[in-house]
Amino acid sequence: MAEARKKKDPSLSPRAIIGAELRHARENRGVSQEALGELVFVSGSYIGQMEAGTRRIRPEMAAQLDEALGTNGFFERNCKAANKSKYPDHFAEAAEAEALATGIKEFAPLLVPGLLQTPAYAREVFRAYQPTATEDEIDELVDARIVRGRLLDDPTTPWLWVVLGEAVLRQAVGGPAVMAEALRHIAELARRHRVIVQVVPFGAGAYGPMDGAMKLMSFTDAPPLSYVEGHDLGHLEDDPATVAKHTLTYDLLGATALSPRDSLALIESVAEDYAHEDRDL
Repeated sequence: MAEARKKKDPSLSPRAIIGAELRHARENRGVSQEALGELVFVSGSYIGQMEAGTRRIRPEMAAQLDEALGTNGFFERNCKAANKSKYPDHFAEAAEAEALATGIKEFAPLLVPGLLQTPAYAREVFRAYQPTATEDEIDELVDARIVRGRLLDDPTTPWLWVVLGEAVLRQAVGGPAVMAEALRHIAELARRHRVIVQVVPFGAGAYGPMDGAMKLMSFTDAPPLSYVEGHDLGHLEDDPATVAKHTLTYDLLGATALSPRDSLALIESVAEDYAHEDRDL
């Protein structure tokens, strides 16, 4: 447990070190987060998230901060190294914020969420998205995804509540053996009370958001964030009204879905069907 928490300690990341320098420079100038945000055209909460290391300081933002705080190019020089990530650009901020979150709510309409994927399932997904990639490139992507899943090695933090569309269970990614393993992995985490899992059944009819994945993240020392994702694109949102709207959407999904107990029974039943199908092949 101690090792898992150490890995998530924001003070150990280059981004958080830069964030601490931002807080120091801002306080030396005697300006609030809100006042600095006005100078660089973002919200005060955005400044707070950069200071906490949950948001990256982008190059164009770094130049504005240097001008506003009189830091003589410090942030522009240092943010590039702090922003290096093993994740795709559209997901990097969300993945790195996820590692610092104390609580995560996630909705996945079509695919098993990354935090819950097995190596075999992840490999099939990456190969489908990148059919011409080398095996080494796919191996690197799978390794990064499995490292993300190690957040759940800590028995309590972050707490994770996942709502799945039934299509996640029925889309036979990789075939019966891969799916049986993937669903049994989810079921095992649910039975250990490490995650809360619900399934929105096909019989529920229309619900929102049917056309995209969504993640909500809460933190001890920073405002909550939401992340919405489509194919090769994603947007991390800190606007309180937008985050509140996404939270309501998620709560309605939970009300539409099967109970955790019935969801677990469905997941295990479908996993068993896949296992039987694999044995019959």
